[in-house]
Parts: sequence; structure tokens; C-alpha cells
Amino acid sequence: MGPRTQFPVNTKVILLSCLFLFLLLLIIRTSFPSNSQQVSVPSLVSNASSNGPSESSSDGQNLACPTLTAEPTCTKTPPSLANALVHYVTTNITPQQTFPEISVSLRVLQRKSPCNFLVFGLGRDSLMWAALNHGGRTVFLEEDRAWIEQITEKHPHLEAFHVAYDTRVHQADKLLKAADREDCRTVTDPRFSKCELAHKGFPNEVYDVEWDLIMVDAPTGYHDEAPGRMTAIYTAGLMARNRETGETDVFVHDVDRVVEDKFSKGLLCEGYLTEQEGRIRHFTVPSHRARLGRPFCPP
Repeated sequence: MGPRTQFPVNTKVILLSCLFLFLLLLIIRTSFPSNSQQVSVPSLVSNASSNGPSESSSDGQNLACPTLTAEPTCTKTPPSLANALVHYVTTNITPQQTFPEISVSLRVLQRKSPCNFLVFGLGRDSLMWAALNHGGRTVFLEEDRAWIEQITEKHPHLEAFHVAYDTRVHQADKLLKAADREDCRTVTDPRFSKCELAHKGFPNEVYDVEWDLIMVDAPTGYHDEAPGRMTAIYTAGLMARNRETGETDVFVHDVDRVVEDKFSKGLLCEGYLTEQEGRIRHFTVPSHRARLGRPFCPP
């Protein structure tokens, strides 16, 4: 996806503060024992008071109250969070999305992580997404092979795959009309779909995983000869519908552009639209295999 326009420094400060607070809450939650570890002592006290004076005086030192809680354990900072904090603190680079936009997917990650998170695009915010999904699997699909090498050389723990696209933005209108054909409304594995919008060039493991969250923030789509996000949006929706059960949260960024606007509403369906904030839309797409006969888009 490559570098994009940066936001003002104050936005960076806000984002870093929120990431730090998230880390702090995680450490506090994992460092201290739960209420189930507390020792109940009322029965010991009542038994001591019911005994005679001589017994209480002779055994008083044996009736001392036990420690109510265990000693807190030492928990290391998760590597993904530590790497993200160091990276954003020591650079002038900020994520591509604004704080309100990031908050949309953050709320879902707080509820679902650790989970399977598929991101179209490897960018300045990739470390953040991997950190927010600590303990889960976060995979990035990127069109620029050189950019993958540059990012993964610095951050080898990021899982990224190169993906080629054979579409162009100027083909968007023709592809949107093709999406109305029956082949494109049939829910199946994208590898076996007859719809020309289904992307068949991902690594097999991408198709084999049931993704809980999918973020479409790539490929490039700001000029006519760019690949555009037509197949990315359609394939994300198809994978969501093709899961066995449950639902997938799909996010599309840059919906202020024509392609992202029309394809997200048309292929992810306005009936599945959960929220929009700024340039990002959140769709909650249910499994269509769990309920046969479900229409491609809700009425």
C-alpha cells in the first residue's frame, strides 16, 4: 500500500496515548489475581469467638488472619505491543486512518480479539493492527512486493503476502454491472467462483481460514490505472458469506471515493451496514451457509 499523507502531530499523540492505555489495562488485568483467589475468613473468626477464654488465649497466635490475596505475578509486555509502542514513539509516522476511524474497528477488536484478522494493505498502521489483535492472527495482503520486503525487514514478526491484481479503476462501472449476474450472487469458495470479481490469487491459507475481521484498505485506488478495490471488496464479502457459521465484521476505508462507496454499498449491502465514521464503513456480514436461501443482500 505504501506511505500516504500523514496527520498532524496532535493526532499522533492521541493515538499513542490510547495505545498506551490499552497496554496498561491489559497488563493490569493479567497481573492481578481474580476474586476467586481471595481467601474467605469469617468462619475462622466466628469459631475463635465461640471458644472459651483459656482456649483463645493459648491458641490466639494460631488464629491469625491469613493473607487475603496472593502476591501479584510479574507479566512481561507482549512483544507485539512493545514493538508497536517503540515504533510509533520513535518515528514521526502516523497511521493512515484518523482516531475516530480507528475507534470503529478498535471496538470490535476489543470484543473479539484474539481473533483472525485479514487486512488488505501493508501500511504505516500495520504494527498497530497486529498489536491490537495480540494473541490472534493478523495477516496482511499487499500489492507492492518491494514494500513488503522493506516493512518485514524491520518487523519480521508481521505476516504479509504479495498479491497481484489484474483490474483497473476505469473498469469499475463494467465490473459493478457484472456483479448483478447470478454467478456473482452465488456463495461459494472464491477459488471456485465463476464471478470475474472473485480474486483467485491469494495464498490457499487465506481462503482456508474463517476470518473474524476483514479490513479493506488496499490496493491502490486513487487514479484510473490503479488496481482499485473492486475485487478486494467483493472477495471479502464472499469469504464472509461462505463461512460455516457466525458473522464477519468487514471494514472498508476511503469510502469518500466513488469505487469504495458504490462497491461497499452494493456488494457488502446497505442492509449489513453497521456504522460509518468519516471515511470508514463497518459491515456485519452473516454466514449464508448457516441459513440456506438467504438473499445475497437483505431486503
